[in-house]
Amino acid sequence: MSMNNDPARAALAEDDFFTGLDAWWRAANYLSAGQIYLLDNPLLTEPLAAQHIKPRLVGHWGTVPGITLTYGHLNRIIRQRHRRMLFICGPGHGAAGLNAAAWLEGSYSERHPEVAQDVAGMRELFRQFSFPGGVPSHASPHLPGSIHEGGELGYSLAHATGAALDNPDLTVACVIGDGEAETGALATSWHAPAFLNPICDGAVLPILHLNGYKIANPTLLARLPRGDLDALLLGHGWEPWHVRGSDPREVHEAYAAALDEVFDRISEIRDEARRSPGTGTARLPMIVLATPKGWTGPAEVDGVPVADTFRAHQVPLAGVRDDPAHLALLEQWLHSYRPEELFTPDGTPAPLVESANPVGELRMSANPLAHGRTRIELRLPEVSGHTLAVPAPGAVDGEATRVLGGYLRDALTANSHDLLFFSPDEHASNRLDAVLEVTGRRWREGHRPGDDRLTPDGRVFEVLSEHLCQGWLEGYLLTGRHGVFSTYEAFAHIIDSMVVQHAKWLHTAAEFPWREPIPSLNYLVTSHVWRQDHNGASHQDPGFLDHVLSKRPEVSRVYLPPDANCLLHVFDHCLRSRGRINVVVAGKQPAPQYLGDDEARRHCARGLGVWRWASSDAGGDTDVVLACAGDVPTQETLAAVAVLRELAPEVAVRVVNVVDLARLFPSDRHPHGISDRAYTEIFTAARPVIFAFHGYPWLIHQLVYRRPGHDRMHVRGFHDRGTTTTPFQMCVLNGIDRYHLALAALEQVPRLDERMGHLREELLDRLDRARTHAYRFGEDPAEIQDWRWETPHTLPIVSGDGVIVPSR
Repeated sequence: MSMNNDPARAALAEDDFFTGLDAWWRAANYLSAGQIYLLDNPLLTEPLAAQHIKPRLVGHWGTVPGITLTYGHLNRIIRQRHRRMLFICGPGHGAAGLNAAAWLEGSYSERHPEVAQDVAGMRELFRQFSFPGGVPSHASPHLPGSIHEGGELGYSLAHATGAALDNPDLTVACVIGDGEAETGALATSWHAPAFLNPICDGAVLPILHLNGYKIANPTLLARLPRGDLDALLLGHGWEPWHVRGSDPREVHEAYAAALDEVFDRISEIRDEARRSPGTGTARLPMIVLATPKGWTGPAEVDGVPVADTFRAHQVPLAGVRDDPAHLALLEQWLHSYRPEELFTPDGTPAPLVESANPVGELRMSANPLAHGRTRIELRLPEVSGHTLAVPAPGAVDGEATRVLGGYLRDALTANSHDLLFFSPDEHASNRLDAVLEVTGRRWREGHRPGDDRLTPDGRVFEVLSEHLCQGWLEGYLLTGRHGVFSTYEAFAHIIDSMVVQHAKWLHTAAEFPWREPIPSLNYLVTSHVWRQDHNGASHQDPGFLDHVLSKRPEVSRVYLPPDANCLLHVFDHCLRSRGRINVVVAGKQPAPQYLGDDEARRHCARGLGVWRWASSDAGGDTDVVLACAGDVPTQETLAAVAVLRELAPEVAVRVVNVVDLARLFPSDRHPHGISDRAYTEIFTAARPVIFAFHGYPWLIHQLVYRRPGHDRMHVRGFHDRGTTTTPFQMCVLNGIDRYHLALAALEQVPRLDERMGHLREELLDRLDRARTHAYRFGEDPAEIQDWRWETPHTLPIVSGDGVIVPSR
């Protein structure tokens, strides 16, 4: 391990190299400071005045000099070694430096012609930064080459790892801010060497930037003794090269020498792995870069130290428009970069600066991987080859996710290099075992007798960190490949904020035509609230649905297939889609199956519809509508229909099943929404609706509050009443069981008022008997466990008489 820079390597820093690279760095720093401060006078061709300064100074200067330094040095590596590289910036709020780099490389102007490489374009680059109608201060989708916004800290190294998977010729350089390194997600991301395969994956190069401070405090890793920091990194499988200093020339020389050694080592590791596969896991090289926060900016303001302190984090000079001394200090600071050497009089980068750029798609800001332009389409198996035979609704049982596992196995076989599976140690638990028939679990650490299908090139990634599964998958998707994230429902919340960031990225990226839509982020949410009776309350929370549907309708989708065949059709659609966040909720326990292949396909295409075979209102007026969404609510709704048929056969019931939850939105609120006319054709115009819902009941009310007859909608769902109990008693606790549903329906039929006393007592007696049996014997009574739907006569499924046009 090289822990010190070899003085002999200083020969690399010849005058021509140093002059060109340093000029590029100064130009990037000048452009970065200009973005924070300047509205006009971009080349300082006249004395700086208050009217040249933005009225609101927004941005983060402190991290920028280290980002631009790293970018410039990586450009040297690209030019000399012709390496294909992505740049991921953990402190994404340092995007002023990345905007500057992309502008110097020319790709910014190619994507945004109004920001040309001239004086007017430079003025626009400055003006639009953190300005109304302009661009954010983060590395958002507006920025060519970016796949990581960095607005929420912690995901950079996970994104870099995901981007490197199955990209053997790619290097992903990842700048990690030392503040970001304090987050849980980033701390977990150091485990990447245990999963990266140097034969089939690209190289991930972490660059831990220790500038010492966050917004108001020191950073933990910067204060660790060097030996302790090295021990931490070595223990995670990294080999650190250190670069530190504050003198630009010395740092340039040390950084160039370190990067040459690091890239030599990356090549050695790859060559060794290809010569002798399976001989062990080498420590992967990384850089620890220690430079002052706010380097090259004002050292002191109003007698208070700024550079190399937390005060440099955002805007070092805050009173420039009103304080002449601050204005003079800003002018001095900007002139210190000698812009007259860096730009021609018409504003284009000087030849010395341009000479430091790579060309074409080797520019990190022009890498097509970052823009979805390496489009890969999955070759998916026929759904019909995996569906269950369902001779009649409820006639057979099946495990929905186990059936899906066979389909995913065949999908992987046909797409062995472009499809990955991620799960927090739950892949087999979620009944997706079939995938492991054709691949193993990715693992590059030691093996012991009894380990189950651990392989260095496995396509299933299991690690007990939802953050890592999410981050790896996002990085994989953002570079054009496909994947599935399966997880327990209650713990999907762990990555709530990551979902928010990805959703924001997707809908913002769609605004830029030079970004192709990337494959959708597909969740299989199982081990759900209604079948977590053994784990109890800690595993019972369906609120992930609320969270996702609160995001922009352009990207958010939630599906609740009632059985295995519907799950197959829904998931086939999700894998084919792009630019979406698809949440599919499905149970893994044996359960009744209702729809054959063709019926499931039509039902899922429509998203919701009347199940005529379960309804009794075909010959006249409807008394009550029983609606359901979710596998267990569907089962309990059908059981309630059977109870009503037994106790009050004269009641005309309509059964409605909802697969695509967004269909309940009005058509002007969501692309999947339906018209009020179609809605009333399904739910009727004036009849009461008892809706058994998988999640929190208020979500349905939020979706349909503008619908005709919303006051007739009575939703039953999860009310956070959970414990360790039987499956049926979980339903009883929350009032979505068959007896509560039947009682709620009967209460909505006025002509039954005189009989309601007897009917209520009968249903309450059945509830009491079921509870007593469960509490005495530890299981639900046979009448519950063995219940099966019996159809008096089978009719085809219809949905809105064709009014609803399938729209996914």
